[in-house]
Amino acid sequence: MNEFFAELIGTFLVILLGNGVVANVVLTGTKGHGGGWIVITTAWAMAVFVGVVVAAPYSGAHLNPAVTLALAITQKFQWVNVPYYILSQLTGGILGATTVWIFYRDHFNATEDQGLKRACFCTSPAIKNKFSNLFSEIIGTFVLIFVIFYFTNAELGTEKTPIGLGSIGALPVALLVWVLGLSLGGTTGYAINPVRDFAPRLTHALLPIKGKGDSEWDYAWVPVVGPLIGAVLAGLLYHALNL
Repeated sequence: MNEFFAELIGTFLVILLGNGVVANVVLTGTKGHGGGWIVITTAWAMAVFVGVVVAAPYSGAHLNPAVTLALAITQKFQWVNVPYYILSQLTGGILGATTVWIFYRDHFNATEDQGLKRACFCTSPAIKNKFSNLFSEIIGTFVLIFVIFYFTNAELGTEKTPIGLGSIGALPVALLVWVLGLSLGGTTGYAINPVRDFAPRLTHALLPIKGKGDSEWDYAWVPVVGPLIGAVLAGLLYHALNL
């Protein structure tokens, strides 16, 4: 295990379980069909928990180019490693999305609605207004990154002795993703991660999915540019407040 494989496998698990719950809720004939938004947001949060648990000891568990960018801006991560991390995240996202399709292939074939099939890969706005959609992604990602900067390690006593929580130490980021989905996810589906949207969207375009329709590339820039802007703003504000 090294940094590249940690980011790849961690992102793979996030996309497999995150897009997997969407498939379980929206595709025809699944056991979880019609489970609703609370099921989707909860599973996405737990998907992030799983990815962080695996990757954190080796790479810091960025699993998101917006996180990588923000850490580089605040000088907590070397710029030279940014492309390396993003490549591993992109690869993991493609593999995760492909596995979801293989896993639910019979249900994809049984589903007629092209939009529901695409929803198992990438985000789409509830009301398409690209300015508003971009604003949603910027704010959602800003909150994600800014709060992550203020996470602290478990400590005990006046001497600040680290007590450690093992894998449970990954729980705060999962709770953060959960509340973001419940509170701010209703407009765009809260990508808040360029790779989370772009890698599966590219996979949707390439896979031989029965009756899949288009991949909505006219919207694809929003969940990429929005999170990157949000990450830059969060990083700059954090840096200014902690000079």
